[in-house]
Amino acid sequence: MFKQNLLATIAVFITWTIIDFLAHGRLLMETYQATAHLWRPEDQMNPLLMSAVTLIYSFCFVALYQYFVNPKSLSTGIKFGALFGLASGVMAGFGSYVYMPISLFLAESWFAIHLIELTVAGVIAGYLVKGSNA
Repeated sequence: MFKQNLLATIAVFITWTIIDFLAHGRLLMETYQATAHLWRPEDQMNPLLMSAVTLIYSFCFVALYQYFVNPKSLSTGIKFGALFGLASGVMAGFGSYVYMPISLFLAESWFAIHLIELTVAGVIAGYLVKGSNA
């Protein structure tokens, strides 16, 4: 069970890192540049801390799936990830929109990114993490 969780955590971490790079580092770069006054300058960002946060979030996602989702299957992984993504996306996207002067486009983008990332994480967890009897 430990090996399954470790492998799933690493796979989720790598997947989220790639999606974040593509979404935030490429697709949304123009939007971030247009709202540069809202963000830290690049030289003040902490990539090591960003990676640590992503790794901890990956671990927590996999652990929640392992300990609280039954039966474990690809189907339940997708459902878990999509529901988690819906909740996380609403909070990250539209929750931020309520308090920050970001565009609706950026809020919708953050919502979609979270929904996609967590649904994909559900696929990974559903595929790699099996019950303790498996």
